[in-house]
Amino acid sequence: MKMKNKIEESFFEKVYNVVRQIPYGKVTTYGTIARCIGSPQSARMVGWAMNNSHNLIPEVPAHRVVNRNGLLTGKNHFGNVELMQKLLQDEGIKVINDQIVDFNSHLWDPMSIY
Repeated sequence: MKMKNKIEESFFEKVYNVVRQIPYGKVTTYGTIARCIGSPQSARMVGWAMNNSHNLIPEVPAHRVVNRNGLLTGKNHFGNVELMQKLLQDEGIKVINDQIVDFNSHLWDPMSIY
């Protein structure tokens, strides 16, 4: 069992390192992060990492990670279902019905720094 925990921690840390680099006012997707860290079939596991990231230090801006269509699918894991949207809107990202407006203009590709 300890081996599995080491693997998960390693994967999660890779995810957190990418997410911490998402610029203010930008978002990226679970799948894009998975591809960036060399695990293209692991978008769902990136979501698990985001669910596990609240209260980490240094902070992980999990609100900047959305699904491939710009939907706030992780909003239920913020303790308050409106918090994810509020955090994005505080960064100048407009959200209507859990959907980022003009999604492509806010999309950040982590491969741009690697």
